[in-house]
Amino acid sequence: MDERIIRINTAADYIREKIGNAVPVAGIILGSGLGKLANDIEEPVTIPYKDIPGFPVSTAIGHKGQFIFGKLGGKLVLAMQGRFHYYEGYPMELVTLPVRVMKVLGVQFLFVSNAAGSCNHDHKVGDLVIIKDHINTLPNPLIGPNMEEFGPRFPDLTCAYDLELLDKAEKLCIELGIPPKRGVYFVSSGPTYETPAEVRFYRAVGADLVGMSTVPEVIVARHCGLRVFGMSVVTNSSNLFNEYGNLNDGDDVVKQADIAATKMTQLFKRLIEEI
Repeated sequence: MDERIIRINTAADYIREKIGNAVPVAGIILGSGLGKLANDIEEPVTIPYKDIPGFPVSTAIGHKGQFIFGKLGGKLVLAMQGRFHYYEGYPMELVTLPVRVMKVLGVQFLFVSNAAGSCNHDHKVGDLVIIKDHINTLPNPLIGPNMEEFGPRFPDLTCAYDLELLDKAEKLCIELGIPPKRGVYFVSSGPTYETPAEVRFYRAVGADLVGMSTVPEVIVARHCGLRVFGMSVVTNSSNLFNEYGNLNDGDDVVKQADIAATKMTQLFKRLIEEI
């Protein structure tokens, strides 16, 4: 059998044993500084990544490195407090491993979040922005022999982010008093923050948000047939014109994400109630 499939199934079996064969309907990936959503999960079961066979360990700032299983919005969910990034040195197979494990466990919806820089002046620090599309510059995680067990060789990404969930989220934002904003997310490898010239280029090709994650997981989720909803928390405004004092700092990104995490938790909870 394909060694990749063995790794996925072994990890899924371990988690299944820990959660008593329960079937989560939604998976949640919490980005930098956004882990507090897990505090709202009822009857939580914590599963550290380091205990899961074949799993990598998250090393990024603001990522705890564990699954939290339980109830959110009346539904069973499996949330990742911390993800894996290409810049940590992990191959794409490991960066996206949790998504395929979630699929094997029965997840139907994937909710992804991240802390992002804004290259659109209409998006300010602290804003929540619904991801409507993305621009990928990382190696595609589907390169290599296709896993036919999960999806087709050439999956369609025309609607990578579920249109029904986008519309529901926008209506819920209005109900919750959150300005409803949508944007295109541009992913670069990191771990350096972008130069002003790079940001101007990203903006010129249609980006509103800039980050170092999310897209590989979304590609694999769509390959698996999962319905995806994505949200960025704007934690810094990108320096477009080489201005003094407009610097990017990892600790401040986590701080700003933590401030906005309460609003994002409210939205995710309400959205999960409606799936």
